[in-house]
Amino acid sequence: MQVSYTVLPGVLLLKPTRFGDARGFFSESWNRKTLAKHGVALDFVQDNHSISAAVGTVRGLHFQNPPHAQDKLVRCGQGALFDVAVDIRKGSPTYGQWVGYDLTAENGLQLLIPKGFLHGFVTRAPYTEIIYKCTDYYAPECDRAVRFDDPDIGIDWGITGEAIFSDKDARAMHWTAFNSPFTYGKTA
Repeated sequence: MQVSYTVLPGVLLLKPTRFGDARGFFSESWNRKTLAKHGVALDFVQDNHSISAAVGTVRGLHFQNPPHAQDKLVRCGQGALFDVAVDIRKGSPTYGQWVGYDLTAENGLQLLIPKGFLHGFVTRAPYTEIIYKCTDYYAPECDRAVRFDDPDIGIDWGITGEAIFSDKDARAMHWTAFNSPFTYGKTA
């Protein structure tokens, strides 16, 4: 597995090795020992799987408050998506900054998003399948969202046409109203 560090400390871009032949390929999408060599020791407890039918479907920017904050490992099983992480750790030198990567079924890339980051994505292909692992269970009382299109964050989603998003995401708070529960250097 190839591990690349991003400009946001803690956010990693992973490229699992694929072994292919005429039938297709085999790949380990997660290996605890391999990632431990890179300082990643996570205990995933829940796998999530969604399909977004239309191009331009946005989900995010989401996070869970402590005590149910989640690390996430995101990949694309089918189609293509643009996956984004935003640093929300107070005191971080990269607070409010974002990174985004194209994750596709073809490139096999995965994004590891630690606690203390917003997460969201937009689909680039019809019937895009998103699969991600989480280190804590979904807790509706801790579920929060910040507007994906907030100009103070300034994410370039590359959306042509109108974005498709949920009522929950339409009601998400703006960056100026957001008070992060995360602090740089502290574990959630």
